Amino acid sequence: MNWQIINCTQRIPLWDTRHGGYITLVSVLVVGAVGVAISTSLLLLGLGSSRTSFAVEQSSQAKALANACSEEALKQIRMSAPFTGSGNVVLGKGACSYTVTIQGGHNRIITAVGTVGTIVRKVKIIIDQIVPAIQVVSWQEVADF
Repeated sequence: MNWQIINCTQRIPLWDTRHGGYITLVSVLVVGAVGVAISTSLLLLGLGSSRTSFAVEQSSQAKALANACSEEALKQIRMSAPFTGSGNVVLGKGACSYTVTIQGGHNRIITAVGTVGTIVRKVKIIIDQIVPAIQVVSWQEVADF
């Protein structure tokens, strides 16, 4: 048998210095991809939040318009007790409409719809007395009439 002695003092580098640039390049690409992913997700979250807050603002404006039309209908009833019919009001970026119907005697139902953009809010009011003062039994937001 032939035995060969190996020199144990020879150092073998852990990294081959000829390929060190590739590791740096891959590291930069991975960090860059993570950065792009994070910034894209933050941008999309910001857009979604902006749309949601805009819809909430339009919803509150539509409800205020429905209430404004309800008040207009009450004013019409106060000015003329036998009033029935409908009307429209345009305020700001929205519009509303109301309808007053007689249910017999002094009983009235007011329905009002406020619209801003694509958002619609509806209010229904029940009145059981007009003279000497208007008495509102119910004033509530409804999904449909």
